[in-house]
Amino acid sequence: MKNKVFIIAEAGVNHNGNPQIAREMVQAAFDAGADAVKFQTFKAEKLVSPETPLADYQKEQQTGHHTQFSLLKQLELSNSAHRDLFDFCRVTGIEFMSTPFDMESAQLLKNLGVKRFKIGSGDLTNLPLLRKVGQYRQEIILSTGMGTLDEIRAALNILTAAGTSHDQIVILHANTEYPTPYEDVNLRAMLTIAKKFHTRVGYSDHTPGIEVPVAAVALGASVIEKHFTLNRNLDGPDHRASLEPDELKAMITAIRHIEKSMGHKRKEPSKSERKNMAATRKSIVASHDIKKGELFSEKNLTVKRPGIGISPLRWDDLIGTPAAKDYTKNDLI
Repeated sequence: MKNKVFIIAEAGVNHNGNPQIAREMVQAAFDAGADAVKFQTFKAEKLVSPETPLADYQKEQQTGHHTQFSLLKQLELSNSAHRDLFDFCRVTGIEFMSTPFDMESAQLLKNLGVKRFKIGSGDLTNLPLLRKVGQYRQEIILSTGMGTLDEIRAALNILTAAGTSHDQIVILHANTEYPTPYEDVNLRAMLTIAKKFHTRVGYSDHTPGIEVPVAAVALGASVIEKHFTLNRNLDGPDHRASLEPDELKAMITAIRHIEKSMGHKRKEPSKSERKNMAATRKSIVASHDIKKGELFSEKNLTVKRPGIGISPLRWDDLIGTPAAKDYTKNDLI
């Protein structure tokens, strides 16, 4: 994970509570080239009070529900479904991840044997949950949508005090509007987080396209998380703000290209372009016939390809010096 961008295909609740759809999403994430597929682990009774109203984006994209409780109850996955998905991911060859939303769910994931934990933006200020997950001393990916620097600092302090080391934590910049307006992304905040807290950083994206996560990689994101769905027209709260499988694959391909292109910071000829230097650079050549002993001047010298002779950077060194032999027009000096 430290040597390349870690790409999380966020299945979330886009399985609509159907374990078979969840399995199909695992396969789609693997086929697209993601490093991990991430779900959401919760019990509606422990996550939300019965009369909690829907968020605005949930109202716009979901019909038939008037409270978060009734909506989320339909989107739960059972403990056995989690085990089946975990095993299916292992067989398929993609990492299983999930975001716990309550203490019991965190313990379920720990018992499953997940490699790392994801804390969602909504729990950035959830001290009990942060402390519990911090006690596991595993890698933690912390989303910070809606958060301030002070809240991020507090969350880091809770996690490290609980036992998780600073270098095990990756902080994701995020915006929790679904979909996020481009003008609200504020991608430079990711750089502020990196500077303030000296941690690896990444970006959890909820914009409609793939451009912003690709840009985040160019800015130094080590983790990218993006929602996807098998079909954007399905009923459910997050489908409209999700990529379909072919779009997810396009995003991952673009990220891998950007990842390769970032390079090593040194400015020097690359291996692939060195072969072009002779053909495209120039050398000092005779613009007219020159006799031995004649002084080189701007009248009898010029610059032309190929670049296998004296570099034009030495032009001033040659002007006014005598020719050591005869030259004909276009001879390399």
